Amino acid sequence: MKVVIIEYNAGNIQSVRYAMERIGVETMLSNDHATIQSADKIIFPGVGEAGSAMKSLEQNNLHLLIPTLKQPLLGICVGMQLLCKYSEENDTACLGVFDMPVNKFESTGVLKIPQMGWNTIYDLSSPLMQDVPEESYCYFVHSYYVPHNQYAIAATNYIQPYASAIHKNNFYGVQFHAEKSAQAGEKILKNFIAL
Repeated sequence: MKVVIIEYNAGNIQSVRYAMERIGVETMLSNDHATIQSADKIIFPGVGEAGSAMKSLEQNNLHLLIPTLKQPLLGICVGMQLLCKYSEENDTACLGVFDMPVNKFESTGVLKIPQMGWNTIYDLSSPLMQDVPEESYCYFVHSYYVPHNQYAIAATNYIQPYASAIHKNNFYGVQFHAEKSAQAGEKILKNFIAL
């Protein structure tokens, strides 16, 4: 099986590669369109800021390629957010696979922004979440979130409930860092490979 991690200025590529190695899956890093198109599975990681991440994708026309892909693709953290239509982070037009905005958490004064650390996921559905227990803990670091919507396959509550994982056709996204989310994250990565 050929698993390609999309290479761009993403920030968390090494930790994703190590997590895949731990479950016995070799990955390739590539920004080459033909290589990505020929993959069986694609991982679209991301850490950092939406605007600069989109600019990095545009340098290799990856912003045109990604929405056309037909094989299972998993967006992680900013990778999930970039699959949406628009991010409030620096007023960024994103890839538009999911017709959803990405909004900034509004501070309540009690909970700090960014959300940083372990939180639970619930209302789990889709084969990506198969055999992942309800209320499993996953690792989050983010200031922006995708509102709850019809694509949600997991929810999390921080300041308000929001979609912590989404799915549409061959596109999957998780807001948490699956690669750092212990047993739950490992199971989700295994499920993705098994799709």
